[in-house]
Amino acid sequence: MERRVAIVGGGLAGLTAGIYAAREGAQVTLYERVSELGGRARTHVDGDFRFNMGPHALYRESAAHEVLGELGITPSGAAPPIAGGAARWRGRLHALPSGFVSLLTTGLLDASEKLEFGRVLSALPKLDATCYGGTPLRRALEDLARHEKVRQVIAALVRLSTYANAVDTMCAGSALRQVQAAFRGGVLYLHGGWGRLVDALRERAAAHGVGIHTGHKATDLRGVDGGFELVVDRRRERFDRVVLAVPPDAARRLVEPEDRPAHRVLRAWSDTLTPVRAACLELGLASLPRPKNGFALGVDEPTYFSVHSAVARDLAPEGGALIHCARYLAPKESLDRAELLAQLEDLVDAMQPGWREVVRTRRLLTDLVVANALVGADSGGERGRPGPAVPGCPGLFAAGDWVGPTAQLADAAFASGRAAGRRAAGE
Repeated sequence: MERRVAIVGGGLAGLTAGIYAAREGAQVTLYERVSELGGRARTHVDGDFRFNMGPHALYRESAAHEVLGELGITPSGAAPPIAGGAARWRGRLHALPSGFVSLLTTGLLDASEKLEFGRVLSALPKLDATCYGGTPLRRALEDLARHEKVRQVIAALVRLSTYANAVDTMCAGSALRQVQAAFRGGVLYLHGGWGRLVDALRERAAAHGVGIHTGHKATDLRGVDGGFELVVDRRRERFDRVVLAVPPDAARRLVEPEDRPAHRVLRAWSDTLTPVRAACLELGLASLPRPKNGFALGVDEPTYFSVHSAVARDLAPEGGALIHCARYLAPKESLDRAELLAQLEDLVDAMQPGWREVVRTRRLLTDLVVANALVGADSGGERGRPGPAVPGCPGLFAAGDWVGPTAQLADAAFASGRAAGRRAAGE
């Protein structure tokens, strides 16, 4: 008998789960509460500029690429150059030590620091990161380097790779594996923004018969004999299996009241998770005052600057530029809006003096959830994350960047979506 499977949530994890469940023979219906699919992978169009929700990059050797390859989707993008970037230290720009030449010439490090950083840089790709499972990143940094500035540069590379600013609590093993993945395969900035990847997933889902309903909000889920009853826009729908591809708090609210077994499990899960957050100033410029100044990474401050349109096509009009300037937020950190804006504008001033005269559009995202779960040292790394099956609730699954034992960020969303979709159709 063909199983009826509901997917709640139309982001990367939900679309992936829907496609895999349909490929396994299930009758799949996907509900997304807002009018657009994609979740945080949506692309915002402002005139001739196409903004992702903060700086996005797709790892080339990753779970995401594996899943997309299985689905017959080839992401279209280009790799940002490693060489030529800047490191910012105490307000001054230096060459980012990313290779032999830049390490020799940078004014960021003194001679002894260069020797140590060169040793770490050459050893890092071959490092057995499993040795640091369950170890806070700060302790691993102390083990890897004796110079404080060298530790800060490594921490900046971790922030770049994980988006997380949590050296005291994040799992060093997971963080170092993420840096290794960046070194090994690099990343892609996607042509036209991540919205095009969402479009490809939607088309693939429709081709497999997934019924997609946007602007339809699921408000209640309860187990009934042999399956589930899902309330969508006050209508009650019956399903055999359900995948919750939404943030943990939304999943918990969907299965209230508190005496339901699913609520107790999902509440216990969500109470242990710390979101990864960032703030971002996004700029659309008519031209780029300093074309060579395309990338900067803060060393003594958790900041990032990148001209994404210098690499990816169709993000800005001809001759224009699209810039993401971000600050990685520490857990529970809250910054004054004016203070935050001043810090980010100061970095743009350093990289692109004169940008205010050519700005065409801008927006400030003050508290962007990059991922729903920091990979913590005390949780055993990725393998300590919950799901996809919800214990005590047969047929109920979760998917998202906070679910499952594989990878981080979008890679975790794709991997957990695949696992949840297969199990929802097959169990």
